[in-house]
Amino acid sequence: MTFHHRLVPVALAVACISMGAQAQVSTSSAPAPSSSASTRSDRMSVLPYTQNGYLGISAGNSKYDIRSGAGGAPFDDSDSAFKVYTGGFFHPNVGVELGYLNAGKAHRLGGDTEAHGFNLSLVGRAPLSEQFDLFGKVGTTYGRTRTSGASGLGVRTGKEDGFGLSYGLGARWAFTPQWAAVVEWESHKFKFSDGDNAVKMTTVGLQYRF
Repeated sequence: MTFHHRLVPVALAVACISMGAQAQVSTSSAPAPSSSASTRSDRMSVLPYTQNGYLGISAGNSKYDIRSGAGGAPFDDSDSAFKVYTGGFFHPNVGVELGYLNAGKAHRLGGDTEAHGFNLSLVGRAPLSEQFDLFGKVGTTYGRTRTSGASGLGVRTGKEDGFGLSYGLGARWAFTPQWAAVVEWESHKFKFSDGDNAVKMTTVGLQYRF
């Protein structure tokens, strides 16, 4: 996957967040809604059967839990990573999140190993104050991987796809009613040509709440 292809989901996410922010500004000049319509429980969400929705974009580092192979070839198991996502809540502290993630590439066998996919997670949050939340998540990632390089070094090359366990935890700071900064650590299990292995991501980013 070339670099500009990897940035397409980022561009889409920025566009969605910008449109949401513009909609928020335009509605602020309209007559004030009734108190029952302005509560958090009435705010919209992209995901069905949820409310108090949000859009997010994050970037950071990934670390692949994979074998280097034989032969002493150069090995680098980390790279830049990003994700775009949306979520909503069906309970004040329990919700669901759907997103796309790209873990970048690891370098081994004289080639590259790369992983990306779509994640669906159940999210639980613990508010510490009006502005600060801690959260955890568990779910599944449908991933696609590709391993290229020299054969005969103890690691198979090729393409794989499938579902794997995901989980993570993080913290959120809402610096305005709509915007928040998020830091997160997560682990995603992918199917690689030489076995099922985890890719861990540490990211920081922004969330826009409807």
